[in-house]
Amino acid sequence: MTQTTAKPKLPWIVAILVLLVGAIAVLFVLPAETGYDPTGVGAKLGLTEIADPVGEETLRGNERMAKQEVLALSDSAPAPLDGVTDVWEYELAPFESVEFKYTIPEGAKVAFRWEGTGELHYDMHAHPFEGGTEMTESYGIGDAALMQGTYLPAFTGIHGWFWENRSMDNVTLRLEASGGMTNSTIFAANAEIDRPLEGAAASPQGTVAGHEMMTDNAGQ
Repeated sequence: MTQTTAKPKLPWIVAILVLLVGAIAVLFVLPAETGYDPTGVGAKLGLTEIADPVGEETLRGNERMAKQEVLALSDSAPAPLDGVTDVWEYELAPFESVEFKYTIPEGAKVAFRWEGTGELHYDMHAHPFEGGTEMTESYGIGDAALMQGTYLPAFTGIHGWFWENRSMDNVTLRLEASGGMTNSTIFAANAEIDRPLEGAAASPQGTVAGHEMMTDNAGQ
C-alpha cells in the first residue's frame, strides 16, 4: 500500500500571515501614522485625521484669517511684486520632508507659486519674532501639487512652508516668490541653512525662540 506524504502547512500559514500584516499596514497603519492612504480606506475611516489633527497653530491661523486677509490663493500665477525675486528648487525622496522660511517684516506683501512634480503634504505657517513658536499660526494644511497666490504677513517673523513627500516616488519642488522678503532659511534633516537673498533690504532684527524643523504633524 502506497502512503501519501502530507505537505507541511507551515509555509502557507506564514505566507498568509505576511499578507495579512501587509494589508493591515497599508489599510490602517500608514494612513493613521503618516497620512499615506493609497487605498482610500483610511480617509473613509477617519484614520488620516489621526495623522493630521487640528492643533492650536491652525486654530490661531483660522482666527487670524477671519479678521484680516493674510492669504489670498488664486487660480493663476500672481503678478510679480516689487522687491526681491527668488527661485528655489528641492528634490524630496519618499517620505522626506523639508521646511523653508522667508524672513518678512509685518505688512510686506509677497507673491508666490510653488509646484511639485507630484503631490506633497504641506503646512503653510508663520512664527513671530515676538512670542516665538508658542504663537505660531498655520494658514493652510493639506495635500497638493500646486499652491499660488499672495501673502500679507500679520507680524514680523519667519513665514513659509513645511512639505513632506508621502509618496513612493521622488518629487521635485519649485518655489517662485517676489516681494518684501529679506532673507530665507532652509530647515532640513539635522541642518539649518541660512540662504541670503540678493538685493534684499536689511532683515529685521529678531529670532524665533524654540524654533526647530516641523514634524509631519506639528502645527496641525
